[in-house]
Amino acid sequence: MKKIKTYKAVHPEKHSLSFDIKKMETIYEKTKGQADEPHRHDYFIILFVKSAKGKHIIDFNEFDLADRQIWFISPGQVHQIIEEQKSYGSAITFSQQFMIENGIDKHFIDDLYLFQNFGFTPPLSLNIQAFENISSLINNIWKDVHSDKKFKYQAIGAWLKLALIECYSLCELGQESNTQKVQASVTLLKNFKSILEKKYQTWHKVNQYAQQLNISSDYLNASIKSLTGKSVKEQIQNRIIVAAKRLLLFSGLTTKEIAYELGFSEPANFSQFFKKCTGISPSKFGK
Repeated sequence: MKKIKTYKAVHPEKHSLSFDIKKMETIYEKTKGQADEPHRHDYFIILFVKSAKGKHIIDFNEFDLADRQIWFISPGQVHQIIEEQKSYGSAITFSQQFMIENGIDKHFIDDLYLFQNFGFTPPLSLNIQAFENISSLINNIWKDVHSDKKFKYQAIGAWLKLALIECYSLCELGQESNTQKVQASVTLLKNFKSILEKKYQTWHKVNQYAQQLNISSDYLNASIKSLTGKSVKEQIQNRIIVAAKRLLLFSGLTTKEIAYELGFSEPANFSQFFKKCTGISPSKFGK
């Protein structure tokens, strides 16, 4: 079975670079509008879309590609863009190394909750004023990338950080009235997601995560659902399903092997779980 394509270098020609920005229309012209196969990257991607029409599939969820959108794609996410016409905008790519070199802390990225490494990741839709505000920051990044100034990547890092803060301010998390309460919930969500990423293969029950966080299952569930709209159980199930789909399509493992890989004691239990969550059997999805 063919494994999923993974892009490792931020810049396709200059592998030493840890930041790049390209025009979406240039990418469209270069590829002649042909969609790439589903793939993933070892770096972060921000798509700042001025105008577009088509589909963007991220971790097996399909979204409309439309005007005035921003997409945040994390390392490891499987995605595919299918354009019905030429898109206009900017594609920004940067690595963990770029963040380290330019004072962007990993916790800063986590706290923004814009990048998620699995599951339901819709775009941020912008009104005209918000689009113009962020567009100005993106233009500054573009100018500095093509300049000869001495500390241009430090400047780019600053513009990027400002753009991310501006995006965060547009999200619902930044519009709640009880800031202290929301911040506590955001911190809890970040901690839960961190544990989930490490333990989803072996911990399938809500109380396991609640105990690790030293809180009750009810409190954990209420906090997570208030921010994401999904219960803790749904979050756990979604993480397992995303992993299962990736393995079924790209790993070459059998259904039985995948079941054990994901912590199921019996392959039949995995098949039943997968069908209940997706509506089809693992074998049919793999085909």
